[in-house]
Amino acid sequence: CFDDSNLAFLFGSRQGGAKDQVSKIQAKEALGQKPPTRYGAFIRRALNISFGVLIAYLSLPVIVNLLSSKQMMNTSFNPLRIVNTYGAFGSITKERTEVIIQGTMSQDPHDPNALWEEYEFKCKAGDLKRRPCIISPYHYRLDWLMWFAAFQTYEQNEWLIHLAGRLLKNDSHILSLMAQNPFESQGAPRWIRGEHYRYKFSKPGGNHAAEGEWWIRK
Repeated sequence: CFDDSNLAFLFGSRQGGAKDQVSKIQAKEALGQKPPTRYGAFIRRALNISFGVLIAYLSLPVIVNLLSSKQMMNTSFNPLRIVNTYGAFGSITKERTEVIIQGTMSQDPHDPNALWEEYEFKCKAGDLKRRPCIISPYHYRLDWLMWFAAFQTYEQNEWLIHLAGRLLKNDSHILSLMAQNPFESQGAPRWIRGEHYRYKFSKPGGNHAAEGEWWIRK
């Protein structure tokens, strides 16, 4: 849709107009004739090279930071902030911990016979037999926040308390962000809790993998 012929209506056809000049240039190029290089072209070329050299020079600290074991994120290295670092994570945790949200219909949450059922998120690790998902070109916001909550305290993630309150009401907006609601046909749960687990992949050919489990958790 951005072909020259489709955009021709934007330019007049008068003698000496933009369309006329382009036609003459194209005709000369077809004959192997190149238009003379104007003074302005030399200035633009010099400016482009100068800016390229400047950006390359200013990027040196950024590259050094990128290769450093103590990488800084979202940091600028010059007063004009022309170049800077960007990255979601300079380093990541070596263990995968997950908060598993569970609910129960039991009157007493301390009852050893209480049946706790798990809420399943759209992508984050939960069900041991669910294959890890591939997300592109975006990720699920709630799943991502749950990952942060897993290695922080609930005081640092007060939204978890609000999430639990919404689940106690079977809030449709919150449940739409999840893959599975275990209380869909039972009504709202009476209690909500979060269990903290450490996850790791099952070994190919191992006992867990043979049972169809992608994950092992403790």
